[in-house]
Amino acid sequence: MGLPERRKTLGYSQEKLAELLGVDRTTVGRWEGGKITPQPCQRPGLARALDISLQELEALLSPPQAVERGTAEQKSTDRPSVGDPDEMIRREFLRILTVSGALSVLPLDEAEALADGVHRGNPDDFARMNGHLWQVYQLARTKGTVHPVVRDQLTTLKEALSGERRGNSLLLLNAAADLFQLAGEVAFDANRYADAAASYALAASVGKEADAYDLWACALVRHAYVDLSERKYREAADILHAAERVAARGDSTLSTRHWVASVQAEVLAGSGDLAGCERALARAEEVQHLAGDSANGGWLRFDGTRLAEERGARYVQLGRFDLAEEVLTKALDHSALAFGHSYRRRGAVLADLAVIGVKRRDSDQVVAFTREALDLAHASSSGYIARRLRSLCDEFGPLSRDHRVAGLRAEIASLSTP
Repeated sequence: MGLPERRKTLGYSQEKLAELLGVDRTTVGRWEGGKITPQPCQRPGLARALDISLQELEALLSPPQAVERGTAEQKSTDRPSVGDPDEMIRREFLRILTVSGALSVLPLDEAEALADGVHRGNPDDFARMNGHLWQVYQLARTKGTVHPVVRDQLTTLKEALSGERRGNSLLLLNAAADLFQLAGEVAFDANRYADAAASYALAASVGKEADAYDLWACALVRHAYVDLSERKYREAADILHAAERVAARGDSTLSTRHWVASVQAEVLAGSGDLAGCERALARAEEVQHLAGDSANGGWLRFDGTRLAEERGARYVQLGRFDLAEEVLTKALDHSALAFGHSYRRRGAVLADLAVIGVKRRDSDQVVAFTREALDLAHASSSGYIARRLRSLCDEFGPLSRDHRVAGLRAEIASLSTP
């Protein structure tokens, strides 16, 4: 029996079940069609509505093992979009690897320490493929285009981990910790915070199990960004403190601990601590004393090239617009060299300069910088740029009486993200 049959047995229409759960009817249709699976937070309510246990619900949601050839071929070409949840892949990993307990440094139920039982695969190939995927992700204008390939790679890695032969377990764990960070990045850019947090939690768990301290610390830093996006500074500070301890046990030739300091500066700025922010930025700037290979270009990309724009953004957070404008304008002038192919980075600087314009009630500055950032958002479908622009809208205030600003507000409200 599947989900549609159970619903019909209880006498529910799709519309009635959707009404009970507070979702759209089309969502129920997509669940039943296997296009997406219910989010973790939706599953307890769905189980109650269907009068079954969570374990029985999992069985209903699991795809059948045998399908006709034509159906299987059709499903293989029906790739899930970036909006589809990756809970099934995460659950399959957790079934393969033995769960030994909660990861104490993460305030998240999904963060489980993964124990022994990893089987042999082909770790060298996984490492090389992961490196290629990070490069594609960085170069892609629309980050969501990487999502299907990442899913395929996760599935392949899952199969390698479930193989019968043992060996190379640490290398495979490293590959898994790497890949789950990339999966989290794709989800985060699409504003899928729950999926991003779960992917980062798994990345941290696997990195911890492999004693890969830099991988583990970087996953924690990325997890802190989820809290930062919601301005939960205390929660982010706790995770970054854990990341700092882990990074101290890592490779001193890598820039991990400097990246931690850079993100700690953002937390301190959000808390209004200018002196603490300056100290954290000073620690981050020590990355310039490291050798040129201190970042690997994949899960660790912090090499100090972003510090100018980061400093400017922190000054905006702190309301020191006099200091911010000079730094950000200089960063924008050097954007061709500094930003490379990153629409996301240029869009962030433009949004910060627009904020300064808002604070000075300078409509011309607001319109110029917001217009360019909007163009980048349209060109890249970046959820990150869209998020920054929506935060900017909250600042417009009386400037919205300017028809140009009002038009920009309407256009930002209509931005679609993956």
